[in-house]
Order: sequence, then C-alpha cells, then structure tokens
Amino acid sequence: MEKQEDYILVSAPNKMGEVFVRKLMAQQQAFAVIVNNKREGEEFKRIGVKHIILVDSSEQNTWKIPDLPIGSVYLFESSLNLCCRYIQICRTWTSKPIYVITRSNNPRLVYKSLGASYIIHTHSSDVSFLLEN
Repeated sequence: MEKQEDYILVSAPNKMGEVFVRKLMAQQQAFAVIVNNKREGEEFKRIGVKHIILVDSSEQNTWKIPDLPIGSVYLFESSLNLCCRYIQICRTWTSKPIYVITRSNNPRLVYKSLGASYIIHTHSSDVSFLLEN
C-alpha cells in the first residue's frame, strides 16, 4: 500500500500568504488552506485552491482533524490572536514543523510556547525560500 503524501497546510490571510499559495499551486504541491470564515474560503476557491479547511477558531469542539494527512504548517500572521489559535489547532493535527511568518514584533515566545517550531520575520513578499527545504 502506497503511503499517502502529507499536505502542506497554509493560513494565508494576507498578500504574502497569497503569493505563497500561488507558488504552491505553480509547483503542484499537495496543500490545503485553513480559513475561519466562508468569505475567505470562497476567495481561495476562486483562485483555484482545491482543499479548504474551514474552522471556527473560537469553538474548540469544532477543531476536528481533517481527512487530509497534514504535514508542515505555514501560518502567515494577520493577528496575534488568530495566529495563536491556529497554532493550537494545527499542533494537534501534525507533529511536523509549524512556521509562523510575520512582519510584526509580536513576542516569539508566545508562539513557541503554543507549539510553533519556527518564527520567521520578513518584510519581503517573496517567501519562496520557505519551500527550498
């Protein structure tokens, strides 16, 4: 039996995240996008994203493990609170690295204590370097 490929999981609520999603699509990577509202999900459907995971970040009992095998997670920060929730949600879904990509100076120890593996500070919109490993 062939092992099913892990899916990269991405939270892309900003332009930098959208550029990353488009790069994944161009490379034909197996990935899914996590969103916390239907509008954001519709936007990703419109650009061609096939796998969208809708979660209610405020209701812990809705944080069900998706049917897709989740590998590495890339969370593009738009708010401290939402990013913290996504780390909590995604850490229960995978043992692979969780990357937080941020432009802010929010305390990295907060993200680390919740289970983030790496916090990457960047002001560039080109984050293709994240896919080089």
